[in-house]
Amino acid sequence: MALETWVETPLAGAVGWTLLHSLWEGALLTAVLGTVLLATRSPRIRYAAASMAMLLMLAGFGITFVRMMPESMHAAKTIRPFAFPPWRTAPEAGMPGSAISGLAAIVPWLAPFWIAGVWIFYLRQVAGWISVCRLRRRGVCSAPEGWQKDLGRLSARLGVSRPILLLESCMADAPMVLGHFRPLILMPVGVLAGLPAEQVEAILLHELAHIRRCDYLVNVLQRLVEGLLFYHPAVWWISRVIRTERENCCDDVVVGESGNAHEYARALAALEQNRWSGWEPAVAATGGSLVKRIRRLLYPAGPSGAWTPLAACAVFIVTIAAALSAWPAQQNSSGAPEQTAETSPYMKWLNEDVVYIISDAERAAFVKLTTDPERDHFIEQFWQRRDPVQPGSADNEFREEHYRRIAYANEHWAVSNAPGWRTDRGHIYIVYGPPDEIDAHPSGDNGMPPHEEWRYRHIERVGNDIVFRFIDPQLNGEYHLFNPLGRQPFSSENQAGEVPERVRVGAKVEEQNLITQPAPIYPPLAMQARIQGLVRFTIVIGKDGRVSNIELVSGHPLLVDAARDAVRQWVYKPLMLNGQPVQVVTQVDVNFSLSKK
Repeated sequence: MALETWVETPLAGAVGWTLLHSLWEGALLTAVLGTVLLATRSPRIRYAAASMAMLLMLAGFGITFVRMMPESMHAAKTIRPFAFPPWRTAPEAGMPGSAISGLAAIVPWLAPFWIAGVWIFYLRQVAGWISVCRLRRRGVCSAPEGWQKDLGRLSARLGVSRPILLLESCMADAPMVLGHFRPLILMPVGVLAGLPAEQVEAILLHELAHIRRCDYLVNVLQRLVEGLLFYHPAVWWISRVIRTERENCCDDVVVGESGNAHEYARALAALEQNRWSGWEPAVAATGGSLVKRIRRLLYPAGPSGAWTPLAACAVFIVTIAAALSAWPAQQNSSGAPEQTAETSPYMKWLNEDVVYIISDAERAAFVKLTTDPERDHFIEQFWQRRDPVQPGSADNEFREEHYRRIAYANEHWAVSNAPGWRTDRGHIYIVYGPPDEIDAHPSGDNGMPPHEEWRYRHIERVGNDIVFRFIDPQLNGEYHLFNPLGRQPFSSENQAGEVPERVRVGAKVEEQNLITQPAPIYPPLAMQARIQGLVRFTIVIGKDGRVSNIELVSGHPLLVDAARDAVRQWVYKPLMLNGQPVQVVTQVDVNFSLSKK
C-alpha cells in the first residue's frame, strides 16, 4: 500500500518521465559520438568525445528531472533564469487520450524499479571498493629497492610529482593503480623478476600514465554515472569506449617514451598469459580488449573501427524501440572485417615486388609509415631514385625493366610450390638481369645432376667474370643456387676439388634431410586473436645436423618465439660434399594454421 501511495505522487511521475525521455536523449548522443569515432582515430579525441557524451547524458538526466518535477516543488517562476519548452505528459483535448493515459499510468511505476536498481549497483560498487582496500593491505610486500628507484626515475620522465608506492601482491593478477590522492601501483608477484627489464619499465610507464591522467578518479566518477543510468544500453557502450580509449592513450604514452611497440606488445602478451581472472577493480595495464590493443600497437596503420557507426545505429534503434514500447531491449553490435597486414597491397609490394632490391633502411622507413598517402609517396620516391634517365619523368625505365624481369621469371621458372620470382634463378635474374652466357646441362654430366652455370662478365660492385651455378638434385625441375656462403659466386678459377666450409641450399632440398621435426606449440594469445600464417627463418645447419644461428625473415610477432623454439629442436642429416660434412645455410618455414586446431 505504501508503494502504491508513493507511485501516485507527482514525484514518482517526474522520475518515470525522466527515465523515459532519457532513452531518446541517450540514443541521440550515441549517434553523435559514433559519428565522431568514425571521423577520427586519435585516442585522445575519442576519449574526450566519449567522456563529454557521458557528462551530457548525466546533465540531460538532471535537466529533464528538474523540468518534470511538479511546479509546487520548483522555485518561484519569477526567479527562473530561463524557461523550458512545454513537454506534454498528459492527454489534452482533441488527442487520442487512451494511449497517452495508459502510458501515463505505467510511467510512475518505473521509479521504484529504477531506485532499486540504483541501490543494487551502488552496493555492488561499495563491495568492489572494499575489495580494493583489502588489496592495499593483504598479501603485499615492498618491491626491490632497485625498482623503487626506477619508478622514481620514470615518474620524473612523465612529470608525475606525487609520491607513488610500488608493491608486489600475491592477490593481484595484473599490474594496477589504486587510489588518486595516494596512488599505489600493485605488481603481481613474479612479474618484476620474471619479465625483462625493458618490458617491466614499459608496464610501469603505462601505470604512471594512468596516474598522470587522473584515470583512477575519472573511473570512480564513471562508475557513479553507470550506477545512476544502469538501465540505458548507451551508457554501457559509451563507458566501454571510454575504457578502451583510456588504455590506448596510455599505450601511446608508453610507445612514445620507449619507442619500441613490439617489446611492449610482448609485455602485454606475457601479462595476459599470467592472468587467472577477468575481474579488474581498478585501472590496469591489461584493461580493455587486449587483442585489439596488441594489433593496434603492431599495425598502427590499420583501418579505423568500421563497426563504430554500426554499433551507434544499433544503440539508437534499440533505445528508440525501448522508449516506444516501454520494454527493455538488448544492444546489438557488429563489426566489419579488418584488412590484415598480410593482405595489404602495400605489404605485397614490400615483400614480393621489391623484396630483392629494397635496402634495410628503406624497409624500416616504409614499415614506420602510418597512412596510405605516405606509403604512396614513398613508393613514388623509391622508383624515382632508381630512374637512370630522368628522375621524376612519367616513364621510369628501371621500374619497367624490374617488372619485366619478374614477369619473365614467373613465366620460365615457376615450380609447383612457388612462383618464378621466388626461385633461385628468378632471384638472380631479377637482381642482375639476363646473364651474358648460359651453360646448361639439362641431363647432367660427369656424375652431376642437371645443372646450369650463368656467367656475367661484369656486375657492378660485385666483380668481373662472375658465375652462378644452379643444380637440380631431385631431378624435378627445381634448380637451386649452389654457392659458398659469404664467398664470391663460382668463377672460372674455382678448383674442382675444393670443399667450401659452408654452402647455401634451397629449402625444398634440405627439407628432405629432416630427421627430427617437433611441431611448434600454438601460442594461446595468437590463437585467441585468430592469428595464423608462416614464420620464415634463415638458419645454419651444423656439420652434426643441428640448427644454430636462427635469423628471422618474416612472421607475426606473436608467433615468432614459438616457431623459433620449435626450429631449435630440429635435426637434419649432415650434408656431405666429397665425403666431408659441411655447414648448410637454408630457409625454413613454420606454418601456424587454425584449421588444424
